[in-house]
Amino acid sequence: LYGPGYITDNIGNVTYQISPLSFYQVNPVQTEKLYQKAIKMAKLQGEEKVIDAYCGIGTIGLIASSHVKEVISVELNKDAVKDAIINAKRNGIKNVRFYQNDAGVLMRQMADEGESADVVFMDPPRAGSDEAFLSSVIKLAPEKVVYISCNPETLARDLEFFKKHQYTAEKIQPVDMFPFTTHMETVCLLTCRKHLKKAPY
Repeated sequence: LYGPGYITDNIGNVTYQISPLSFYQVNPVQTEKLYQKAIKMAKLQGEEKVIDAYCGIGTIGLIASSHVKEVISVELNKDAVKDAIINAKRNGIKNVRFYQNDAGVLMRQMADEGESADVVFMDPPRAGSDEAFLSSVIKLAPEKVVYISCNPETLARDLEFFKKHQYTAEKIQPVDMFPFTTHMETVCLLTCRKHLKKAPY
């Protein structure tokens, strides 16, 4: 109603511009712990190509950018993508590309064109992901999927789908984002069994 039309906040060393129609976690102290846990679970080595699905204003992708070679961030919300591009520029981050698109559509296109990704970070809404999106992840076949969920019920449902399609849940870590409520965020690391079979041992 008054002011420049956005607010700013920091997670670690990254400053974010947040406009009214863009999603942002409501507990920035725990958000930093949540995203650092997600990045730690991925065990990034510096040479990975990473997809940040449901990227919003670029939170996870911009934090992960210093740990990887390339980040592809995807979001349908036009306002959020504008914020994300501004956030990358204001933080001097140059190895992140942003697409206003359905993440599932983009991943299917990548798979059809023979492209690949090493890690997919996914942070869907409370309803979880639909089967079309999950199928696009399976088709792209990243070595790791880091699933951040705000709903244990839909997380369990989606993990069943991954389990049937060559992925194993290796680690699960709840993070209390909403003290004194029954809600929490959960970070889950999934690894692709196809990639494990290719390992030289």
